[in-house]
Amino acid sequence: MNAMEKLYQVILERKASAQEGSYTGYLFEQGLDKILKKCAEECGEVIIAAKNGKAEDTIGEISDLLYHLTVLMANEGIAWEQVEAELERRAQKLGNLKKFHQVDKDT
Repeated sequence: MNAMEKLYQVILERKASAQEGSYTGYLFEQGLDKILKKCAEECGEVIIAAKNGKAEDTIGEISDLLYHLTVLMANEGIAWEQVEAELERRAQKLGNLKKFHQVDKDT
């Protein structure tokens, strides 16, 4: 079991039986809006840390974002295996550069 799977299991345990003082339990108690707000906040912090160029800070912020995304997954009933399967599916694609359409600004 890798670190993400372990994290997911702990989060599921906190969801099933909230412990007093548990931040994870607090997020579930507050609901989807709070979880989404934290995901957005952490995403912004990843961007700022990366822009500042300190790998240690960026690693910490990415870890925070992954934690909050995992809480979101658990809240929405999305299993870690489903995300892994999607990542595997995408890894099989070759030449998957998306083509962007040109916008004619004169029309």
